[in-house]
Amino acid sequence: MPKLIIIAFDGTRHDLDVQNGSTVMENAVRNSIPGIEAECGGACACATCHVYVDDAWSATVGAPEAMEEDMLDFAYDVKPTSRLSCQIKMKDGLDGLVVHVPERQA
Repeated sequence: MPKLIIIAFDGTRHDLDVQNGSTVMENAVRNSIPGIEAECGGACACATCHVYVDDAWSATVGAPEAMEEDMLDFAYDVKPTSRLSCQIKMKDGLDGLVVHVPERQA
């Protein structure tokens, strides 16, 4: 069971044990992490689950695919490590993944 660390905008750290195959967004919503709105429920049809992947994890998580990249155009304060949390599926190789929640969602 991989660990996921979500850092809220106020600096609060949330350490979660998550299931393989679940998304970062699903785990954030399930654990009531502030700042992850997930209005479309994970369909990659909005940008309200936007997160910043920690620099140390950016290469491992990888770049967004075309559809996600298009949706990131609607996100607030996009950075090179921006991803939609609904598109990051947890797996053993992401054990210890750290993501940061932006100041607000678009």
